[in-house]
Amino acid sequence: MYQFLFNTFLKRIDPETAHHLGVFALRAMRWMGLMPRKRVATPVQVAGIEFPNRIGMAAGFDKNAKLVYELGLLGFGHVEIGTVTGQPQPGNPKPRLFRLPAYRALINRMGFNNDGADAVAERLKRLRAKHSAPGKLPVIGVNIGKTKVVDLADAAADYAYSAERLAPFADYVAVNVSSPNTPGLRDLQQVEVLKPILEVVVAKSMGKPVFVKIAPDLADEDVIAVAQSATEVGLAGVIATNTTISRDAVSGENAAEQGGLSGAPVAERSLELLSLLRRELPQSMAVISVGGIETATDVAQRLALGADLVQGYTGFIYRGPFWASELAKGESLGS
Repeated sequence: MYQFLFNTFLKRIDPETAHHLGVFALRAMRWMGLMPRKRVATPVQVAGIEFPNRIGMAAGFDKNAKLVYELGLLGFGHVEIGTVTGQPQPGNPKPRLFRLPAYRALINRMGFNNDGADAVAERLKRLRAKHSAPGKLPVIGVNIGKTKVVDLADAAADYAYSAERLAPFADYVAVNVSSPNTPGLRDLQQVEVLKPILEVVVAKSMGKPVFVKIAPDLADEDVIAVAQSATEVGLAGVIATNTTISRDAVSGENAAEQGGLSGAPVAERSLELLSLLRRELPQSMAVISVGGIETATDVAQRLALGADLVQGYTGFIYRGPFWASELAKGESLGS
C-alpha cells in the first residue's frame, strides 16, 4: 500500500511538503488508534542505556521533538531529534530537499531549520512529563549543532549552551560537526578545534553519554584522529556517518543540487568507516552506523562488523511507516 501511495502520489509532490503530510498522517494514525499496540523489543545495553532494540531514527527527520512518541510506536528503539541549535533559525531557502528515486537517495540542504534549544528543551520537558511511565518513550538522543550566525571562534560556547539546556531531557547527546549545509561547520572536525567542543559538551551534559557524528568525506587518517580525540575526551562513541557532498555514485535529475546526499549511495563508505572505527576505538566505546541501511540483511551486516546500533532516515522515506518495525523484527530473529 505504501509503495503504491509513494509511486502514485507522494513522489509527485515537493519532498518537504510530503514530509509535512507524513507528519500529519502519523499524528492522525495515533489519534485514530491505528498505531501498533505492541513495540518490537529486543533490549540491548549500549553506553549504559537500555535500548528497546537496535534500530534508530537518525537526526533530521524530527528536528523539533514533535514525533518522538509516534516514532517509538512505529518500532524505533531510539529517536535522535534535531539538529538543534542554540538559537532558533529558519534554515536555507526552499526548495531544499530533493529525491533521487533511481538511487533510493535524497539530497538535502535544510540548514538546521529548528526552533532553538530553549523551545525544544521545553517541548522535551512536557513530553517526559506526559509519558513518564517506563517504556512509554523510545530512547531520546539530542543532536546539537552550531547556530549559523555564530562565528566559528565562538562555536564551543554555542554547543555548550545547547548541551546545558537539552541534556536534562535527553538520554544521550550527539555533537554534529559534519553537516555540509552550515558554512564552515565541517572545519570543526579538525582535531585541534573539535576537541575543545567535545570537552565542553561533555562537561555540560550532566554525565549523559556524548557521541560525535562525523562525515563520510573525511579521509581515513582524519577519522582515526577524531577517534583518538573521542577516546581521550571520554565520549561514549561515534556516529558514522552524516551525508556526503560526493556525487560520484549518482547522476541525472537533481544529482547536481547542492547539499548532503543520503541513502543507498552512502552505504559503501559508511561500511568502510564502521570497520575502521571498530578497529580504532576501544570496545567500550560504541559505534552507531548510519548510511544506506534499508533491509534486515543490511542491519545484520552492520552488527556483524561491530556496530552497536544502527540508524536510518532515507530508508524510512522509501520503505514506509512500518520499516523500523520490520527491521527490528528481523534483528530480533537473527539475534
